[in-house]
Amino acid sequence: MAMHGTTILAVRRGGITALGGDGQVTVGNSVMKAKAVKIRRLQGGNVLAGFAGSVADALTLFDRFEAKLREHPSLRRAAVELAKDWRSDRYLRHLQAMLIAADADSLLLVSGTGEVLEPDAVLPPALDGQAAVAAGTAAETALAVGSGGNFAVAAARALLRHSQLSAMEIVRESLGVAAELCIYTNGNLTVEQVGG
Repeated sequence: MAMHGTTILAVRRGGITALGGDGQVTVGNSVMKAKAVKIRRLQGGNVLAGFAGSVADALTLFDRFEAKLREHPSLRRAAVELAKDWRSDRYLRHLQAMLIAADADSLLLVSGTGEVLEPDAVLPPALDGQAAVAAGTAAETALAVGSGGNFAVAAARALLRHSQLSAMEIVRESLGVAAELCIYTNGNLTVEQVGG
């Protein structure tokens, strides 16, 4: 059986991106480790990356991504180059992991199908896209992967809309909600931030 690591959440607010993850590693239906660290600082601390999926595959993905960052210092360019490799490299195509990466300017998901996705802005109630841009709120967003990802991103989106909490506080609160609901997510959190 493969070892799996689960919930990773990123929130961008006020020019700061916080990225957090729980510490649970599961094999089948057993918890094998409770305090794993699934968040890493890369490129001298300027880039944050977190994974969900098979642990061995995710570590391979981290190594490949870090190599792409050395080749292409731009986060966006490195993510696109990794996605190209992922689609064309037979070994990479079999990796069962997803990666969220963030720097001061970008928040991206690199998926197991070789896609690079940027999340939509989370808009306050009653604001359309143009009004949100005019109000300066379009940069607020949330993105999550892993088995508890939907719980975490739902909580984060609600907190972005209805609170003044910081990105770091929203990540902690939202991962706490996911830990209450998802059996593959625990409350041992690692949270880092970039930007600001």
